[in-house]
Amino acid sequence: MRNGTLSHELCDGNKNEKTQGGTNMKRKMVSVALCAAMTAGVLAGGAVTVSAEDKLVVYGIYKAGDQTWFIDEGAAAQKAVEEAGGEFVYVDAKMNPEEYLKAIDNAIANKASGIVTCIPDQTMSQAAIDKAEEAGIPIVAADDALQDAEGNKLAPWVGIDAYNIGAANGEWLANYANENELVGKEDVGLLLMTMDTVSSCVPRAEGELDKFTELCPDFPEANIFKADYDGTTDKGNTAAAAVITANPQIKTWLVTGANEEGCIGAARALESAGLDADACVVGLGAYMAKDEWNNKGADGTCVKASAYFSADQVGAGSVEVLLDMIEGNEPEMETAVDAVVVTPENYKEEMGSYAEYIYILSSAIFSFGYATFSSCI
Repeated sequence: MRNGTLSHELCDGNKNEKTQGGTNMKRKMVSVALCAAMTAGVLAGGAVTVSAEDKLVVYGIYKAGDQTWFIDEGAAAQKAVEEAGGEFVYVDAKMNPEEYLKAIDNAIANKASGIVTCIPDQTMSQAAIDKAEEAGIPIVAADDALQDAEGNKLAPWVGIDAYNIGAANGEWLANYANENELVGKEDVGLLLMTMDTVSSCVPRAEGELDKFTELCPDFPEANIFKADYDGTTDKGNTAAAAVITANPQIKTWLVTGANEEGCIGAARALESAGLDADACVVGLGAYMAKDEWNNKGADGTCVKASAYFSADQVGAGSVEVLLDMIEGNEPEMETAVDAVVVTPENYKEEMGSYAEYIYILSSAIFSFGYATFSSCI
């Protein structure tokens, strides 16, 4: 067992707990690298009994901790904390503002050394900042900024270069449309999966639309549609299905969007509508697109490409910035990572071990309010 440990707070007794770690095993074997030490059950708001009096303890509080991106990001954060000799507590806020603030309170009560976080509702940013500042605990935003009503960052932020990554998707999709002579056809539509209430996601869709229309100036504006959702696959599926159903005149759909879940949700909607054969979906993240290609092959899915950026970079980067703050330094307020568009032809080369399968432990194992895990690698 490593010197550092990973603790998980479950927000629901039936919630899946997922984590990956270790440098000596392939990611497809990650699920067997966890040793579960089940503890007495308390519900999500309950505190994990961790004392930070004599050691580094970092809380990672993520808005959707059951999503692949945050699981990977948390694993990278865990590794960085452990390498610094500390302990990492992973918390799934379940997209629930109340649970999120409880998690902040728990971190404070347990005398955490610092917090890295992706907030579920950015209008709560000031409340989170106030709690952390009052307790004297440094906090770093990952993915979605902690910001005021004017969009000014209230804490250092680590995430993706949103607009340019979106533009890369838009360019790939535009090239696809031009190469396949789809521009100007009345039965071809562009669907943008948007998340207009999340500041980090808005420029992604803006970049996608700007670059696509720049390279496809003759694409009919009337055939450009948007479907707003909350970042989950289910809501992405519902939003996309509504647009597809309302526009039966469109027979060929070009789709991209604000995150991977929304694009995969749209792919499922296209399959349900029987329109997937001629569709082209470009994801954003590639952590679900690679499963499409692994499981179905290039010809078995309408997901043709995805912008890949490493959760490792965001997870480890957020901890690096946090440790800098703990040492009393003032880091840059913005740290952004870049991406590359991957396809079935190059994703294994570009993604490395991330291109492999990730098997997750069944939620049936976890019947208590929270569980504490120690890495067995």
